[in-house]
Amino acid sequence: FMAQAHALDPAAVVEAVADGAARGQREFHVRTQLIGIMSRTFGPATATRELEALLAHRDKLVALDIAGDEARWPGSLFRDHFRRGRDAGWHITVHAGESAGPTSVWQAVRELGAERLGHAVRASEDPALLDYLAEQRIGIESCLTSNVQTSTVASYAQHPLATYLAHGLLATINTDDPAISGITLTHELTVAAPAAHLSPALIRRAQANALAVAFLSEAEKAQLVSPS
Repeated sequence: FMAQAHALDPAAVVEAVADGAARGQREFHVRTQLIGIMSRTFGPATATRELEALLAHRDKLVALDIAGDEARWPGSLFRDHFRRGRDAGWHITVHAGESAGPTSVWQAVRELGAERLGHAVRASEDPALLDYLAEQRIGIESCLTSNVQTSTVASYAQHPLATYLAHGLLATINTDDPAISGITLTHELTVAAPAAHLSPALIRRAQANALAVAFLSEAEKAQLVSPS
């Protein structure tokens, strides 16, 4: 999006973002990792151009994702993109089950190799899918406020996150885009999560799940929970 709006080289935009993130880590001592994202909405050909820009700096990224209009552009159209992403050594996360139903989620895990799922709200419509996600320990990046704002769910109270956690899924609490939604992670933990019927114990479980599905080594995860 930045490249198109300003007639820039997409690979150079990726490089600039990666350099900016690295500088932020040095100056603020906060660990940051980057996920490259493609857009379904402009079709497979544009996604290929996005992918090429990401691959030009593959060592600065840890994962590949896709978002956009999943109802009109199903995951089956992007199998080769994600094969190349896996071949590059990246983790895979896929936005699915937001504007399309359980079939989109099945495609994400079976055809694209998703280790994590963005939103996956409509996975709740398929009990067999919920069992599969729990058994395969596939993470779910739940975004409570965003899902209400986009009318993916009618209200916090109708969000399936509490059900996912009770079912043993590795569901987590996320902000989606905090600038667009006008929220912070603190808001999601203290306001949105209780409104979605998450008890303090379920909120703690979601936080533990976030570490479990983070794209970090086991040693890095252990370091985060060890006494400083």
